[in-house]
Amino acid sequence: MDKVALFVDVQNVYYTTRQAYGRHFNYNRFWAQISDGREVVAAYAYAIDRGDIKQREFQNILRAIGFEVKLKPFIQRSDGSAKGDWDVGITIDALEQTAAADVVVLVTGDGDFSLLVDTLRQNHGKTVEVYGVPQLSAISLVNAASRFMAIDEELLL
Repeated sequence: MDKVALFVDVQNVYYTTRQAYGRHFNYNRFWAQISDGREVVAAYAYAIDRGDIKQREFQNILRAIGFEVKLKPFIQRSDGSAKGDWDVGITIDALEQTAAADVVVLVTGDGDFSLLVDTLRQNHGKTVEVYGVPQLSAISLVNAASRFMAIDEELLL
């Protein structure tokens, strides 16, 4: 039985599924699919905390499914732009989990993770599955993955 570590870029998944389909990602169905015949040894969902009630309810749902939810505060800059990505945190956690997992699952379409995926595959010998919205996922990330899994009708609410 393969041991799997999951890393979900919640903001990326939210915005790409909304933009492409006008719908939401089905975390329960994803968990069932990813854990079928495999042991989940780590599961992280990375999100930005704006402090609103609906977000807290959603975060509690993620925890009930089995994710450890990691939050960063939402930061609004004086020029109106926002800051709050988890790229470095996801990368560190994924590298720290390499010894525990046979398969790393990354849920994002962000091309910044291409280097991480290459490193996990080439330097650590891991199988890396990337889940993303096909039309909004970076080609570099799709090409770096051992397997690219489309977020489509099957994984939407």
